[in-house]
Amino acid sequence: MNQRYLVSLAAFLFVYLVVASVNFAAEEDSLFVEAESFAEHGGWKLDTQFIGEMGSPYLLAHGLGRSVENATTNAMFAVPGSYHVWVRTKDWVARWGATGAPGKFKLVVNGTELETEFGTNGAEWAWQYGGTVDISEAETTLELKDLTGFDGRCDAIYFSLKKEVPPSGESLAQWRREQLGLADQPTRMAGYDLVVVGGGYSGMGAALSAARMGCKVALLQNRGVLGGNGSSEVRVWAMGNIRRGPYPRVGEIINEFADSAQKSPGTYEEFGDAHKEAIVRAEPNIDLFLHHHAFAATAEDNQVTSVMAFDTRTSEQREFVAPLFVDCTGHGTLGYLVKAKWEMTPDGRMGMSNMWAWDEQSEAVQFPKTDEWALDLDMKDFPYPRDHHGQWFWESGFDKDPINDAEGIRDWNLRAVYGAFNAMKNRDGAEKHPNAFLTWVAFIGGPRESRRIIGDVQLTKEDIVDKREFKDGVVPTTWSIDLHYPKEQYAEKFADNPFISKAVHDRRVDRNVGYPVPYRCFYSANISNLFIAGRCASTTHEALGTVRVMKTCGMMGEVVGKAASICRQRDCNPRAVYEQYWGEMDKLLQLPGGARRLTVNDAIVMPAIVPDIPPSATKLKMKGLSKDDSMAQTTGNWQTGSGLKGFAGIGYQYANDNAKATMTFKFNIKKADKYDVRVGWRNHKNRATNAKVIVKSSAGELKLKLDMTKPPAIDGSAHSLGIFELEKDSKCLVIFDTDGANGNVCTDFVQILPVEKEAANKD
Repeated sequence: MNQRYLVSLAAFLFVYLVVASVNFAAEEDSLFVEAESFAEHGGWKLDTQFIGEMGSPYLLAHGLGRSVENATTNAMFAVPGSYHVWVRTKDWVARWGATGAPGKFKLVVNGTELETEFGTNGAEWAWQYGGTVDISEAETTLELKDLTGFDGRCDAIYFSLKKEVPPSGESLAQWRREQLGLADQPTRMAGYDLVVVGGGYSGMGAALSAARMGCKVALLQNRGVLGGNGSSEVRVWAMGNIRRGPYPRVGEIINEFADSAQKSPGTYEEFGDAHKEAIVRAEPNIDLFLHHHAFAATAEDNQVTSVMAFDTRTSEQREFVAPLFVDCTGHGTLGYLVKAKWEMTPDGRMGMSNMWAWDEQSEAVQFPKTDEWALDLDMKDFPYPRDHHGQWFWESGFDKDPINDAEGIRDWNLRAVYGAFNAMKNRDGAEKHPNAFLTWVAFIGGPRESRRIIGDVQLTKEDIVDKREFKDGVVPTTWSIDLHYPKEQYAEKFADNPFISKAVHDRRVDRNVGYPVPYRCFYSANISNLFIAGRCASTTHEALGTVRVMKTCGMMGEVVGKAASICRQRDCNPRAVYEQYWGEMDKLLQLPGGARRLTVNDAIVMPAIVPDIPPSATKLKMKGLSKDDSMAQTTGNWQTGSGLKGFAGIGYQYANDNAKATMTFKFNIKKADKYDVRVGWRNHKNRATNAKVIVKSSAGELKLKLDMTKPPAIDGSAHSLGIFELEKDSKCLVIFDTDGANGNVCTDFVQILPVEKEAANKD
């Protein structure tokens, strides 16, 4: 019997923790107001990172030591009276026994400040009592007044004529629901082919790729900007080479929106948040849902059936229904919710970064002393932030829980940053830095590692280093295997949670052409309609060290998007794309990123401008002029292969007469000379004995037929088509044509070698 379930008790509770966008009194004697529902947030930031831990978004007074502008709203009271006031907040440094309560703020009602300083009691989120306030008018103005600029936080405010502490723990969820009168049923959002959860590079790549291949897409992002770690909120510059390997067109979509940062962290402008959003909104097949947090999911017969999300500003709940879903959350959240197989390295994980920046002005600038509550640091306790940047290595949480203690990891990072700047301004660095001031500190964490969903292939470090060949190798990973650990000289003082990391590199990754990560890492092994892309893809901890960078994650999304279009066209699951329709997938992966169709059944329209494939895509270490098969222009349906050893570059391609395929290699001849034109193939018994090859050049046109069941004559890898006298600034085309072939025509490379140079080498 089919069993429909709402997965994860924690996720189940979130449906009750979501709060309304309007002030609503369930009873005449009380009023419940959520901070995120304030009409004007002022200088307070909407923080949605930790909904899974504490149940709600909240407002954060992130002022870098300077009090932020008040958040304001109007509230409607049903009856006048003397109301008791509670505020749900916390003293965010109390968990470490620190004093000083840096997150202090006040509540202002109709222009009058309550005496209580909130954010001063308790290490956990709880209701802090604020005394009483007299309400004489129905419409009342509320303000949150920050006192420090050091990350005070407010979740909710409760007014009651009765002095009864609002519920906490599990009962809080149901109580909130009753107070806010949430609708029993969410708004149903149907008509989509693919729902993408997560709007970082992988989510954007998946949404854009799928939409351009004819899928109707819903893209959910729980922040107000796209890009994830590659947004202006986190500012990790996009790394990983694109447009190379067996499919050098993959990455062209990512290239449209990738940041232009010259450093990490870069500037706000370099990350182009508005540009990213404009590219997504320009696609008619994408519905973009910013500020939408996916908190629950339903599944049936090992298939995702829907995802529940709420608007973190208005709290409107929506249920997204589709035949296909992709988890691009980075944390494997959707996979976890639907009980996909997953794993997380138990300890020694890479941590979370909160980078920062500072500048100098012509006059002295004061910075509040943070000795009571920030980390106790002198200049020797951290690397000097050269170039006015606290870079990627400001990282902690290696052995902390990246899912259930993410707020604690972030807050520890903030204590480290403020402690370091306190050392620069008020301790042994004061003489050198009188004019320094903080310009930016990331309050949104940049996590590197947590859950990884298990696919049909789990990529390992050995696969990459040994260059294990997979038929479905598609995404080039070119970053070294880069794993982070605490840096010893800075770890001793805070051994429980070091905040400075080092990178340990295994550089046996081909950083030019790249190692092709297989498609089978990009869908769940046990949830049949769930794709995965990004750093929650199916890898081991070590392999994650290379695939986790943004552009590589984005290319995963591109591949997933194209596969989703085949799933919709063929009414199949992601696994079947590999097992039954890989020829079709191969063809889609060779398309330019700008190719598109309105629906999955329409004809594909090529873009007006097709980018050239960069020469660096597959650089062969050969004399003369040489091009790999991946750099050629193709028509028809070519298959990629790498099972026959001895090939050049990263693989070879083959097609037969039924494919009606051609492959054209184009060369620009800069110098007049005699040239030996050579081709390479991998011989096999299923190859054609009459493979047609045409050479068009300034010397004329020559048509040849090759027996590819036999190895090439020159060292088993190359075969000479002849000596051609080519003119300066002319073109030479070498064309493989499957027309009339009695077997597979195979292409590996084409090489054009000056005859005189070759003769001299032999001497």
